[in-house]
Parts: sequence; structure tokens; C-alpha cells
Amino acid sequence: MYKTKKIAHSISLLGLVACIGFTTSSVTAGVLSVNTTAQSTYAKTKYPLLFTHGMFGFSRVGVAEFGLDYWYQILPDLARNGATTFAAQISPLESTEVRGEQLLQQVEEVMAITGKPKVNLIGHSHGGPTIRYVEAVKPQYVASLTGVGATFRGSKVADDLLSSQTGSQLLSIATDYIIGPLITFAEGNPSLKSDLKASLTSISEKGSQVFNQKYPTTALASDCSKSGASSNNGIYYYSWTGTSQVTNVIDVADSAISLLAPISYISTDNDGLVARCSTHFGKVIRDNYDWNHLDEVNQVLGLRGLFSPDPVDVYRQHANRLKLQGL
Repeated sequence: MYKTKKIAHSISLLGLVACIGFTTSSVTAGVLSVNTTAQSTYAKTKYPLLFTHGMFGFSRVGVAEFGLDYWYQILPDLARNGATTFAAQISPLESTEVRGEQLLQQVEEVMAITGKPKVNLIGHSHGGPTIRYVEAVKPQYVASLTGVGATFRGSKVADDLLSSQTGSQLLSIATDYIIGPLITFAEGNPSLKSDLKASLTSISEKGSQVFNQKYPTTALASDCSKSGASSNNGIYYYSWTGTSQVTNVIDVADSAISLLAPISYISTDNDGLVARCSTHFGKVIRDNYDWNHLDEVNQVLGLRGLFSPDPVDVYRQHANRLKLQGL
């Protein structure tokens, strides 16, 4: 039975990477900026917004006119409402430290482009710990951190995959030499390397505990029944997550990964990949949206539950929250 669970994890994850990996085209390497005519100032924050993807993520595959953004429809909407927005282009699979160093360079690039001394960082999934790394090494660059379905305390899915030697080896071959390079080629930056084992180790519960001990933060409480600090030294902390699994049967890629966490946790108190507890960070905006892990970034192509909130609206409202906070 235990071995069967491991095989199910591997097959489901392979299904996800297959759906993402074989979309091709190219964009210029570096941060992806969104330029459009602003129609309002509702989301016009003081500092630019820099979005950071999770595992198997990308900024955009294809071109603006015909392509797929990881943060589907979210950045253009923010730009139309006055925000200055960028999507980071970092390794789809790597350790938090490696991804963090890549992100740090892009933070400095955004600061140079905009002339602003700080940025608001938003990270999904593994993007959460990744933005935390930037704050840990260069806190003067950061106005706020926002985690979305973030693996701040890790995901047991990663621990289970790592414990299955056969499954992890199969995934590593597929991802490190085929899927990862296809993703980075498709977004126009093939120099970015992939390391599935390093990525899984970083987002595992054990690896996350090591990271949090090395880079402590007041935004993470001692346990999930308590609240972390909402700010520290002028840096503000926010988070939210979903707690649904299969939300739209038409969304095949979405459904393929949404049962991984329930298998690992033997519960449904998660978004299909990450437990609710793991995502709590700073001021928790909400921790029970009717979304699964990909719905949180409006993927795939905006498919979600019929009566669930529109993620685009939630990000727009959050930008206004940052604006009102003077960020």
C-alpha cells in the first residue's frame, strides 16, 4: 500500500510537468514586465510588485499576444489599475538558496528599471521561501512579503517523494533533463538549470525546518495555532491560501496534482499540495479560499470552481491593501 502511494505521487506529478513542459515559444531572458495604459490608480503601490513562481514555474511561455503567463491575467489587470508589475524568471527546480540568489539579482534589476529603493515581493508555493531568502540577505530591498499557498513549513508531499528512491529517480531524469530545460527554453532563458532533488529537499518539511532555523523570521509563529508578526523593521508580511482539491473536472492538469497532499496528509485541510498550516505567514488574509494550488495563480487558463472567488480580484485588492499601507 505504501509503495502504491509513492507510485501515485510520481505519476500525478509527471502528469503536471507534461502539461506544462511541452508549451513552446520564447521571450527575452530576465524579469518580465507588463506595460499597458493604466485606467485607474486603485492598485498603484509606492513600490513595484515582483511575482515569484513555484516549482515547475515560469514567467511566460510564448509571447504576450499568444502565450501563457504563470500568473494568468493577474499582472495585466494590476497594470491596468496603476501597478508597476514584474514576473521573476528563476529556475523552475532548484534549492531555495539558489533560486533566492537568482531572485535577488532580479530585485536589483527591477530597482534599477524603476528607480525605486524597494520592492513588494509576492511568492507562490516554493516562491514563498524564495522571497523570504531575499529578505534574509537584503532586508533593505524589501517593502513587503506575501505568500500564496506557500511552503513556509514545507510540504509532506516532497518528503514522501524523496523517501521513494525509485520514484524520485524517475522524476529527476524526466525533470532535470527534459521538462526543466523545455520550460526554460520556452521562456527564453535556457541557462537556468533544474535540480529536482534540491527543490524537493528545500520544500520538504525537514528541509523547511532547517531553512527556517537558518533564516528565522517573526512572521512565522512557533506553531500554526498562533499568529506570526504582521510586520518587523518596516517590512510587512501577508499570506493566503486555498483548501480545495479538485475544483473543476475540465482542468486536467489541476486535478492531476490536487490529490497529492490528501494522500500524504490523509486529510483535506490543504490545497492539494500544501497544508493550510504551512502557508500561515504574517497577517493571514484568508486560509480557506475555495481554490486548489493552481487556482491560487488563476491556472490553468482561469479554470476554477464555479462559485469560487476570482483570483484576479484578490490580487487587485491586495495591491490596494499595500497601497493604503504606504507600500
